[in-house]
Amino acid sequence: MPASRSLALPFAAACLGIASYTAMDAVMKGLSLSIGAYNATLWRTIAGSLLGGALFFARGLPLPPRSTLRLHFLRGGIVSVMAILWFWGITMVPLAEAIALSFIAPLIALYLASLILGETIRPQAILGSVLGLSGVSVMLATRASGHYGADALTGAGAILCSAVLYAFNLVLMRKQALVASPIEVGFFQNLTTGLFLMLAAPFFLRVPAAEHFPPILLAASLAVFSLLVLSWAYARAEAQSLLVVEYTGFGWGAFFGWLVFGEAIRPAVLAGTALIILGCYIAVRAPRSPKEMALEANL
Repeated sequence: MPASRSLALPFAAACLGIASYTAMDAVMKGLSLSIGAYNATLWRTIAGSLLGGALFFARGLPLPPRSTLRLHFLRGGIVSVMAILWFWGITMVPLAEAIALSFIAPLIALYLASLILGETIRPQAILGSVLGLSGVSVMLATRASGHYGADALTGAGAILCSAVLYAFNLVLMRKQALVASPIEVGFFQNLTTGLFLMLAAPFFLRVPAAEHFPPILLAASLAVFSLLVLSWAYARAEAQSLLVVEYTGFGWGAFFGWLVFGEAIRPAVLAGTALIILGCYIAVRAPRSPKEMALEANL
């Protein structure tokens, strides 16, 4: 089967996972503004553990071996810090711009995949990432005013730190997906993250009002669904082939930011999205001829 056809389903699943995850970000931004980033993250994780656990035990799946469990705990520890920084950051920065800042993660992960997973980086994957990042730059060009408050700069710093951790998370997702089913990943991702977050519960835990439980459940459902489809995708394609999908999150962030928070969508978003789509296409397709391979190798 041609490589481009074998990547079609994992690529589509990854796109769906990013869309779902960005919708969850919009819900979580509202929750973080209402009850704080820590409590929003903790309660969403608790709800996600219940949902994931119901799927895991309903299927009668066995407990993972010790080596896989260590991997689950490693990713859970990284995600717990990453999530707090991210959800705190997006309370101070528009959602689409926050997602744009996070796009350093796929570029870092591209090389981490080579270092940790031993994947060979194809020239077309690099070119696709550069085009995707160029698309983000086009979108941001008309948004930057040059005047930022202290809160916005602090939020941007938190998002950039979260993005570095997210790069490790993306690579671990690929490694995790090769040894565990999507349902197992979804359950243990929430469970281990929740256990790490509970360490701070004596200092920060608050029980949210009843009105906050529906959005908490919605955010957890979107997060679990995203974990399931992304784990399925990363088990069937190399990380470098799917990393560029992360760039589609900017378009979704602009949409949900406008829909939920009234953040304007500028014409530059359309131009940037076109570059992102082109980058996605180049990154996942197989070279069609030796001549094309030679041209790409010189990029």
